Amino acid sequence: MLFRLVAYSQKHRDMEHVVYSLGSAGKIGAQMTSIGVEVQAFRMRSVLDVPRVFLQLYLSIRRANFDIVQTWMYHADLLGGLAARLARQKLIFWGIRRTELLSSESFITSAIRRLCARLSKVIPTRIICAATAARRAHAAIGYDDSKMLVVVNGFDVSRTPPTLDRRLEFRAQLGFAADTIVIGSLGSYKAAKDHANFISAAAILARDHLNVRFLLVGRGIDAGNLELGRLLDASGVRDRFILLSERADVWNCYAAMDVFCLHSRTEGFPNVVAEAMAMSVPCVVTDVGDAAFLLGSTGMTAPPNNPTALANGLAQLVNLTADQRAALGVAARARITAHFTIENAVEGFERIYREQLNSGAIACAA
Repeated sequence: MLFRLVAYSQKHRDMEHVVYSLGSAGKIGAQMTSIGVEVQAFRMRSVLDVPRVFLQLYLSIRRANFDIVQTWMYHADLLGGLAARLARQKLIFWGIRRTELLSSESFITSAIRRLCARLSKVIPTRIICAATAARRAHAAIGYDDSKMLVVVNGFDVSRTPPTLDRRLEFRAQLGFAADTIVIGSLGSYKAAKDHANFISAAAILARDHLNVRFLLVGRGIDAGNLELGRLLDASGVRDRFILLSERADVWNCYAAMDVFCLHSRTEGFPNVVAEAMAMSVPCVVTDVGDAAFLLGSTGMTAPPNNPTALANGLAQLVNLTADQRAALGVAARARITAHFTIENAVEGFERIYREQLNSGAIACAA
């Protein structure tokens, strides 16, 4: 999301960006460099590197004298925010990108979040959240709600869905017949995504719908995942599933689906739902984070961790005609185009920035 914001505003707005990474630059850093954005990586590997990285951050920010410092997640909010305040930056914007506050996360991350909650009253000028649910969750643990604003993620809607020929070709490669209804999911295999919920719902749905197949795509979705294998075996419908692991051609995967399913037990602002909607795929989502808000009236919702309710929601779309599902997909894409474009997201950030700056060009550090 940071790359999308920087790339669009670098090209279409009078913003100049410098990106500081506490760790390595990674693939996203390389992509930013390729479009002319300055990227500096401080290569922090452990808590022992914190003094060095903090000093480098402080010196870099003080020399640059940015109009705005925008930090992106907890560790950056803390270190970048403190360094910017020490360097006498007037405008510091924190970023909250997640909703789930899991007890299973590391002690350090949890401690940093608690410290950020206390410092939120004195360090950031504003706190920009990626979802309304993220704002609520963090206000509940002590973040200064009076400073918190929401700018939802934005998406590139210039990409058009693949042609019918390409859709049928890719489905054939996966072994799906033309009249098969494919229900798909995209996301890494981890507890928050609750693949067990989807597999249980699929088993219920499959009993009465012989023409339905299921497509799972994402990191860890492969034959080597023994836990996933046990869930599929227990479902009794393992032969109905295709596992694709992590893919670069996710747009083809969306195009192969007749229905997209978000089955998570917790979310912030689920990008995969917006991507599926932008590809004109109707969706069924668990009512977590901002998923229902994103979906609007273009699909179905179900409570989390309730396979029967999720199966019922999926059945409602499966029982529609192909033309009816296509109409829902068109409405879904129209909703993304109207409300959740990258242009809208950039304008949201820019509006908050300019309210503080009043006028003039902007130089940003993230």
